[in-house]
Amino acid sequence: MNALVIVESPAKAKTINKYLGRGYRVLASYGHVRDLPAKDGSVDPDRDFAMKWQVDAKSAKRLNDIARALKDADELILATDPDREGEAISWHVLEVLKKKGALKDKEVARVVFNAVTPAAVRAAMEEPRDIDRRLVEAYLARRALDYLVGFTLSPVLWRKLPGARSAGRVQSVALGLVAQRENEIESFTPQEYWSIEAALKNAAGDAFTAKVAEIDGRKLKKLDIANEEQAKAIETALRDAAFSVRKVESKPQQRHPAPPFTTSTLEQEASRKLGFTSRQTMQVAQKLYEGVDIGGETVGLITYMRTDAVTVAPEGIAQAREVIARRFGDAWLPEKPRAYKTKAKAAQEAHEAIRPTDATRHPEEVRQYLSKEEAALYELIWKRAIAAQMSSARFERTTADIAATGADGKDYALRATGQVLRFDGFLTLYREGVDDKEDEEDARRLPPLAEGETVTAQKIEARQHFTEPPPRYTEASLIRKLEELGIGRPSTYTAILTTLRDREYVRMEKKRLVPEGRGRLVTAFLESFFPRYVEYDFTAALEEKLDRIAAGEEDWKRLLRDFWVEFKATVEKTEGLRVSDVLEALNDILGPQIFPRGADGQPDRACPQCKEGTLSLKVGKFGAFIGCSNYPDCNYTRQLTGNGKAEAPEAESQDDVLLGEDPDTGLPVYRRSGRFGPYVQLGEAVKGGEKPKRASIPKGVDPASVDLDYALKLLALPREIGKHPETGEPVLAGIGRYGPYVQHRRTYANLKSADELFTIGINRAVDLLARKEQRGTRQVLKELGEHPEGGAMQVLDGRYGPYVKWGRINATLPKDIAPEDVTPQQAVELIAAKQARKGGKRGRKAG
Repeated sequence: MNALVIVESPAKAKTINKYLGRGYRVLASYGHVRDLPAKDGSVDPDRDFAMKWQVDAKSAKRLNDIARALKDADELILATDPDREGEAISWHVLEVLKKKGALKDKEVARVVFNAVTPAAVRAAMEEPRDIDRRLVEAYLARRALDYLVGFTLSPVLWRKLPGARSAGRVQSVALGLVAQRENEIESFTPQEYWSIEAALKNAAGDAFTAKVAEIDGRKLKKLDIANEEQAKAIETALRDAAFSVRKVESKPQQRHPAPPFTTSTLEQEASRKLGFTSRQTMQVAQKLYEGVDIGGETVGLITYMRTDAVTVAPEGIAQAREVIARRFGDAWLPEKPRAYKTKAKAAQEAHEAIRPTDATRHPEEVRQYLSKEEAALYELIWKRAIAAQMSSARFERTTADIAATGADGKDYALRATGQVLRFDGFLTLYREGVDDKEDEEDARRLPPLAEGETVTAQKIEARQHFTEPPPRYTEASLIRKLEELGIGRPSTYTAILTTLRDREYVRMEKKRLVPEGRGRLVTAFLESFFPRYVEYDFTAALEEKLDRIAAGEEDWKRLLRDFWVEFKATVEKTEGLRVSDVLEALNDILGPQIFPRGADGQPDRACPQCKEGTLSLKVGKFGAFIGCSNYPDCNYTRQLTGNGKAEAPEAESQDDVLLGEDPDTGLPVYRRSGRFGPYVQLGEAVKGGEKPKRASIPKGVDPASVDLDYALKLLALPREIGKHPETGEPVLAGIGRYGPYVQHRRTYANLKSADELFTIGINRAVDLLARKEQRGTRQVLKELGEHPEGGAMQVLDGRYGPYVKWGRINATLPKDIAPEDVTPQQAVELIAAKQARKGGKRGRKAG
């Protein structure tokens, strides 16, 4: 047998090649090999949604390599990832090879495996199948929808709302959630309430606390004691009262372990416990899945990481139970294995939950072979997967009701609650994180109490409280909300969050998502003029229909037709809108948030400077702001902020902060601010000596958050990511004049986030560098031979369409001539016409 196997990444190819051995050759496609060009017309609704795909120069080279290798093979095996995107990559590769005529009599098979291990790969090779057309059609429908919304709605935004970047089918809904939460926070009015707490002791002298819960048989609600006067009256009434235990009730309770990770729960928990962004989580997980060198053996450590299923293969459960019995004992091992059911309506992204490929491979055993981030994420996945098969934790919850008659003659009931952990079960290994702090009162332990027992009051205290607004979303809580609403899928959560940050629609503050002014404007615009398309139910229903296509229950072209007819009509209705109309509509929507409140509680739009003009939203070169209608006579402006308040000036930064000492050199490490911005410095400047090493703090990183560890990472830049697979030369990551970058030889590619400097792997770095090289290389559509005056003529694909190139002359191709139909004679005529317009100058260098 002589088979060619195609996977996505070179790391995965390297690992699998070792497993399959002789008779197989494994090549990487380096992800998707073609995409819709970022220009109008790539999806044509008038031609039944025909899609024009484009292969970039780098992918063309990869595909040529695959086609050449296929000549010596008997069979093509497509072994890309087991989800929708993986199916799409295999389909694209197959379609391109068909057009090249490279398949001929070759056998074609599609195989999938959920883990990169020898057993999983070999088992997959024994169960080949065809390309799943349903998954491909679900991909095509999703890609077409996203394209049509983006390339139809974004130009409307640019024309009607200057400063806006783009709008997307799912990203706009996620942005709406963040903006809506900010509106709730700004509109929130704190409400005062009080609680009455008694510090008590039982007959044995053991202390505990109880709160007033009832007065004359009426249960108190949270806000019933509304002011200090009421609270102090109760406090006084109970100060000299006699207290006795009226009732004690103890109930056993169990807490069951959470299921093993899905994509969204992994991203949430890694955010809570490790401080990872969703993008960082998926990048690290990709490395663990594709294979790590463990003492000379390359093996995938976790199963596929894009999944919304919580089921686990029988061998995975058996391994987990073996580990539990050996490491913890029979008491922590349930009598029967735990079986989890997926709650998602259409969990089709992959076959099982994220788990270790070999549960007996303890985190401590592999730590030495992994980076700090990889070790932390593997340990998190391992613990969650093992804990999911452990016994439940058992508690005893106790509630004690304390009776007292106050000096005011009223009967008071106080309640004390507590719980005792009787058996830790899975909690001995793993506790699930939470996004926001919860009341831990129930965790207190009550002393022994008997009904009728007299207890003595040590102190009666009235405490003031205020209701708090809902917290801003973290990445974790936003992903959970999207999942609850049925919006987005495992492969899209990271892309959604990344897009919102890259478009500068949101920013991160103390790990919370805060909407920028332009983000709130875009949300208000869409809610005003495109309300249906940012509704949660509509977006979730569309996601369900896409899942139905994947299940073979819905026709993808019909879905596109139904969507496009209504969407196009909605867009056309906005064509007559003027910018002033849009801004006035946004004034009404955002008024309660952006203008101060008057005495009547309504937005006050009177200009505070001229007293005559009306405040309104305006748009300028740098985005939206608030301005006066009497401009230019009145030049009052302020930035767009909540509650009509001008933005507070930033707190003065500390210009010279000693962060600590470098453990290697013993030199001090400082955080300082200079004329070009904040930076970190190793050591002190010495007159006549070498300048101390410095490193700029990347844009977007709060200087106050930079500690010694982060400073040392910056000072260690540039770092070597690895060797380039084609040249063997180092690929570096560093910070330059234009921000973070990766470098190979003389090619530099920008990184979107400073976070990537320390987490980016060699595969992604090579991909970014390849994309950068492609930008300077136009795809050759056709070779036309020699020009009569010498020199090659070619048809190239340019930014604004195809053109004929000869030397320095570029002649645009008329729209009625297809690139593949251009003749050499036509090319010569086009070049001559272009030369004539340029004054007859020749396109080639003299000599």
